[in-house]
Amino acid sequence: MCATCGCGDTTGPRVSVVAGGEHEQDDSHGHGHHHDHDHDHDHDHDHGHGHSDHTVILEQQVLAKNDGIAVHNREWMRGRGITALNIMSSPGAGKTTLLARTIRELGRQRPIAVIEGDQETRLDAERIREAGASVVQVNTGAGCHLDAEMIDRALRALDPADGSLLLIENVGNLVCPALFDLGEEGKVVLISTPEGGDKPKKYPHIFAVADLVVINKIDLLPYVEFDVDACVAQAKILNPAVRVVVLSATTGEGMDEWYEWIGSRSAISPVAVDN
Repeated sequence: MCATCGCGDTTGPRVSVVAGGEHEQDDSHGHGHHHDHDHDHDHDHDHGHGHSDHTVILEQQVLAKNDGIAVHNREWMRGRGITALNIMSSPGAGKTTLLARTIRELGRQRPIAVIEGDQETRLDAERIREAGASVVQVNTGAGCHLDAEMIDRALRALDPADGSLLLIENVGNLVCPALFDLGEEGKVVLISTPEGGDKPKKYPHIFAVADLVVINKIDLLPYVEFDVDACVAQAKILNPAVRVVVLSATTGEGMDEWYEWIGSRSAISPVAVDN
């Protein structure tokens, strides 16, 4: 169980490679990985029900351990020229649609791999596979976010090619994913016009840590109440450096700006690393 937010269960996440619609490989127990980060996986399962100071200390320990694994993830990927983007949103904002279109349109330029995070099912992973990318599914059970250790295990199963674009679709949630560094090169917060333009005010932390905010489903603007300028202004108040891209993953409008931003995060060249 996650001591920070109280989510999760005792069985832990399930990591599986999706190929041809079948469950090809299960790395639930973390065996047989190709890169050794030498992590200590013994979590403290005291859930902090006692004194508030103990809860704060436990949370700090969980996040510190996560950040340590994230550093190893980042170093491993940078050493191979792999650009990882952590895409976060509430359920139904259009993450999978955005990823599928990106795979179809950018996949000829560079290899693209995907880590799919959901509490249950492999439905989104199947859509990603059909779009043409290699993909692993991480089912978190009761967990409401991905963490660096899950990404470590997913990388073992996925083994992305050098120079890949790695798209991480986080569990649908605008709260807990903001707390956990995964080793990514960029944090993307996706919101959609039917959700309303007040999301930065309601969920300030995730917007404060974002490198990019994507406003999706602009093809629905004639039918919903959504003030794009006001939403952008809210995000900029929380995070003056954040960039905002307005697009429709369904129609393709605005996708060029999304691709340009991806290119701006992909300037890291591979360096020699020990295998």
